[in-house]
Amino acid sequence: MSQKNETTVLVLALLVTAGLVGIGFWLLAPKSGVDTSSSSNNQSAQPTGETFAQVQGVPSGLFNYGGSSTWASIRKEVDSDIQTVWPKFQLRYTNPRKGAPSSETGIRMLLENQLDFAQSAVPIDDKYYQQAKQRGISLKEIPVAIDALAVVVHPSLNITGLTVDQVDKIYEGKITNWNQLGGPNLKIKPYSKAEQKPGSHVQFASTTTEALRGVGTNPGGIFYASAALLVTQCNVKPLPLGSNANELIAPYKEPLVPINQCPNKRNELNVDAFKSGQYPNTRRLFVIIKQDGQIAQKAGEAYANLLLTSQGQAALAKSGFVSIR
Repeated sequence: MSQKNETTVLVLALLVTAGLVGIGFWLLAPKSGVDTSSSSNNQSAQPTGETFAQVQGVPSGLFNYGGSSTWASIRKEVDSDIQTVWPKFQLRYTNPRKGAPSSETGIRMLLENQLDFAQSAVPIDDKYYQQAKQRGISLKEIPVAIDALAVVVHPSLNITGLTVDQVDKIYEGKITNWNQLGGPNLKIKPYSKAEQKPGSHVQFASTTTEALRGVGTNPGGIFYASAALLVTQCNVKPLPLGSNANELIAPYKEPLVPINQCPNKRNELNVDAFKSGQYPNTRRLFVIIKQDGQIAQKAGEAYANLLLTSQGQAALAKSGFVSIR
């Protein structure tokens, strides 16, 4: 064989060998943990299975979270199930250093690096997007469930229900007496967990428990919050709500359970009305994360992914919220 032919054969052999090595690496890469289907720009939380155990990318470590008190039942019931399946994914609830827990304080704590991710019952306000931008990061909200807002009054108040507009006017101070709404001649005393200006007609309550205590002892009291927190209470009465006075929808399964039968028997949430959209006052629940590529972001995305599995959605429904899947 000539030297020229030998050189040609050698070059061809080297090319074939290189090709086989390249194919072998391509086949083995996914098995060694390289994700060829995603990029650094694809940061959306996506459920990767039907159960908690099937979710991928759940990090190990101790992670601080907190925020909206609406999430209290989720932290108590759903998160304990997550911990059973993922014991190394440790979640620690963190109260704010000042003030009461809320969606807003949770987002502020997230920006101040006091939380790894936050739980919110409201969308992120523009001012927090701006604050994050000034810090060189971005915030992201991941919806995981639907919640309904209920209105409760004193059990003795004789009124059939309210429209959403009437509730707004009560808190704006445009409606001040129950006789303006077909009720008794009784001054309305609104309670709220939102900070109030000095001299406001609305009574500030630092916690839901404090607000319920106020309404339960004040015949003219009124308060609104998550239906999951209010409908089953024994010392207040939830009211039907509507877009107009002729279409009032109860946040509970009718008939209303009398106060004297509680706690042996409690009102149940009208989940079907929440889910169908008949009930006029619903909102979404969000997991809020910082998009900075750190492990805290991975923890927040994993938490959202866990809640978005079929198992997570079923657990949220059991806690009084509506599945979004």
